Amino acid sequence: MRAMWKGSVSFGLVSIPIQLYAATENKNVSLRQVHEADGGRIQYKRFCTIDGAEVPYAEIAKGYELPDGEMVVITDAEMAELPLSSQRTIDVLEFVPLESIDPIQYDRTYYLEPQKNAVKPYVVLRDALHKSSQVAIAKVAVRQRESMAVLRVHADVLVMTTMLWPDEVREPDFPFLRDDPPQIRPQELTMAGSLIDSLAEPVFEPEKYHDHYREALEEMIEAKVAGEETTKPAAVTAKADVVDLMAALQASVDAAKKSRGAKSTSEESAEDAEPTAAKKKPAARKRAPKSG
Repeated sequence: MRAMWKGSVSFGLVSIPIQLYAATENKNVSLRQVHEADGGRIQYKRFCTIDGAEVPYAEIAKGYELPDGEMVVITDAEMAELPLSSQRTIDVLEFVPLESIDPIQYDRTYYLEPQKNAVKPYVVLRDALHKSSQVAIAKVAVRQRESMAVLRVHADVLVMTTMLWPDEVREPDFPFLRDDPPQIRPQELTMAGSLIDSLAEPVFEPEKYHDHYREALEEMIEAKVAGEETTKPAAVTAKADVVDLMAALQASVDAAKKSRGAKSTSEESAEDAEPTAAKKKPAARKRAPKSG
């Protein structure tokens, strides 16, 4: 793992320098979009919808679109000037029981590693947090976005999980919630409870579950590789691009001339290639001499 962020945990008057690591990773099999006929990769280019020009990444800014379609352009320099008091600090605000937080608010999880000179205060906070059976609520800014976060202990490491703000969690508003609830018979509720009891386990063991779809996809890919069912896309050369461009330009010229009723360039070229003798006028016939 590589550290993606460096800062400190602010705990009262104590500051603990730490490094942040992504605690999870996406295990999906990475697939590219390709041309089915030859395996060539499909590419997407950034271009301006106004002038049609391709835009280099260095010239891309952020924009906020107003309801009337007007755009507010915000540069990276202007974004950097916005106040973020928690930009390099995980600021602990309070301590609460973990069960008081609804998991719907959880976003992303990170491991916190102490820097070399901060192992002792790190361990003190870790052990005190674990002993209290509570979690810390903090505020932090990662990647120019300020979030609420939960600090807790997992596998002897401090773990930070960013949370959504309250107004980012949608309220469920479905018609059935406003209707009168259906009548439930006691026998139906008892049967549902029996089903829950029959599937109940004392603890959750995630290791016994597997992503069967991903495993099947990986097996399919391995079988294709073993059977040499692979395609090596042809290298794209600059010459090929020029030829395609010339062909497109020629077709455009011909189409424009045909729309005006003129001969196409290819037709003119064919006429120029005709033998010169065929273009000459026939010689005048000699007159017969007059009789005396």
